[in-house]
Amino acid sequence: MTLSKFTIKHDSPTAAAFIDLRMAIGWGGSDVAMVEASLANSLFHVTIYQENKLIAMGRVVGDGAMYFYVQDVVVGPHYQGQGIGNSLMNEIEGYLSQTAKSGATIGLLAAKGKEGFYQHFGYQQRPSDTLGNGMCKFIT
Repeated sequence: MTLSKFTIKHDSPTAAAFIDLRMAIGWGGSDVAMVEASLANSLFHVTIYQENKLIAMGRVVGDGAMYFYVQDVVVGPHYQGQGIGNSLMNEIEGYLSQTAKSGATIGLLAAKGKEGFYQHFGYQQRPSDTLGNGMCKFIT
């Protein structure tokens, strides 16, 4: 990734920019107050901008000790396939390597078809011989 073209920061995006990016990839909108609280309670943020426009982001949520979850790794549709997702994950993995101690668990929910991307960073697909299916529940 050409750094002169993009700027990497470790700060939270605005709620509006976060919602706009989610909408651009088809994840739908969210309540602004909920987004603001969620972003404020994150452990780590990585954002990538082209000029002043948020084009990609990722974050880590969890308890900051035993459990960490990679969340919202998002690259805008016009910027995919340029290595930006790898840059996001390299920043996240750098944070996790300094913060997560032996015995900690790092989890994530991969979008369908994106499992191989995360396997490149050492994540295991579930189910496996020792791990059951990953599960989630959405509140509507």
